[in-house]
Amino acid sequence: MANVHTSCMMESMARAKTSKKPRIGILGGTFNPIHLGHLLIAQDALDQLRLERVIFIPSATPPHKMVDKLASARDRLLMIKLAIRGNGRFQVDDMEIKRGGKSYSVDTLAALRGRHPRAELYFIIGADSLRELHLWREAQRLVRLCTFVTVPRPGFDPKPVVDPRLDAATRRRLRQQVLRGHACDIASREIRARVASGRPIRYLVPDAVHAYIRRRRLYW
Repeated sequence: MANVHTSCMMESMARAKTSKKPRIGILGGTFNPIHLGHLLIAQDALDQLRLERVIFIPSATPPHKMVDKLASARDRLLMIKLAIRGNGRFQVDDMEIKRGGKSYSVDTLAALRGRHPRAELYFIIGADSLRELHLWREAQRLVRLCTFVTVPRPGFDPKPVVDPRLDAATRRRLRQQVLRGHACDIASREIRARVASGRPIRYLVPDAVHAYIRRRRLYW
């Protein structure tokens, strides 16, 4: 009887383990270029939200802003691969690049929901972008597809600011998760400007990314 009881307990534990929903973080953007701030955000999300992994998704063409000196999709994708190399919990997905055209997050999250129907998806977004969410394509549908995680700007009020034109239920969902992490005020546009003016970018990007930018003469 003891063996039967032990066997039943082991089977129950195995079922509980397999039924646990994977928790996946999604970090999108142009990554033009990827920098240490992106990596710190991803690591903080892993730790605080107990994520299984974080997927970096570079956009083909950003739909909501003009980007000066946008490196090719291939260059941006390769820089991400260099930046996350050696970290098994960081992954990169080129679905938006393959899809081409303007990269709408609602399309990406719908595709990810189809791939991972059981997963809990955590969409990591900067506070500045959150303020403009009402301008995004199918914003309220997007919010239903995932859990939003807001990254506050260093030195600003950490409470997420949500546009009142979104309905009350959507606004509540958007305020649920705020990432409390390392304040790291690095911007890709600053890195591009520093490269263009001949100033150093060491310690702003991973060494492998720094070497790639120099080798490819990006942002000159």
